[in-house]
Amino acid sequence: MDGKEKLLSIIKDWRLHAIVLMTVLITEYIGQISINIGPGAILLLPMLYALFIGLGLYFTPLVSEKRSINSEPLIVIGVGVLIAKIGVVIGPQIQDLLAVGPALLLQELGNLGTILIALPVAIWLGMKRESVGMTHSIGREPNVGLIVDRYGFDSPEGRGVMTMYIFGTVFGAVFLGLIAGILATATPLHPLSFALASGVGSGSMMAAGSGTLVAAYPEMEEQIVALAGASNLLSLATGLYVSMFIGLPLANKIYAVMTGNEK
Repeated sequence: MDGKEKLLSIIKDWRLHAIVLMTVLITEYIGQISINIGPGAILLLPMLYALFIGLGLYFTPLVSEKRSINSEPLIVIGVGVLIAKIGVVIGPQIQDLLAVGPALLLQELGNLGTILIALPVAIWLGMKRESVGMTHSIGREPNVGLIVDRYGFDSPEGRGVMTMYIFGTVFGAVFLGLIAGILATATPLHPLSFALASGVGSGSMMAAGSGTLVAAYPEMEEQIVALAGASNLLSLATGLYVSMFIGLPLANKIYAVMTGNEK
């Protein structure tokens, strides 16, 4: 099936669009749920509900294998809309973003901490090549694409990155929302630094982290949203290249040194 035929197949699959529409309506009706825990908060977002609803429907006759394959390109459309929305918020705050300077560009290097900390721990726990896929990045969509292209979906690295993708989708927003609120209110660091740090390349994680910060510092809402959005957008734009040229080679090198085995 060429690209044109696949596009027509997706457009004609009205049942898929109906399922997506109903899922969106249900999750948006439930809305965002905030659970306060000390100085932080756990945010349960509609995206999390949609994940569980979609996972449940996958095991029913409503979602066939073909329909599941047709749904994959729709993720790209959704991400495009999210990035456009972030761009609208960033525009009026452009002077504040320029004032941040090099910190906005260098923040992507912080994502490499997963390699230096998590990879050795994963190897000590007895994991093999799965650990490279799990720790070379935070495991979002571009990183899944990189690993699948490099090693294949059914490879140990592919299973590792998919594990972290699912785990991050389910628990990433919860963790970032909680840790951002705790650190911003319990440390002397400026809350805008945590807004910058919440842009890790995941829309749900950014929303959870910045949402908690806005709840704690409502007078800085516009600055927090702008910085978090710009940081997240930059991570989406540069994160793949950092993973490709720095993260993945570094993870492979550490794995080889610690195990004495390239494979």
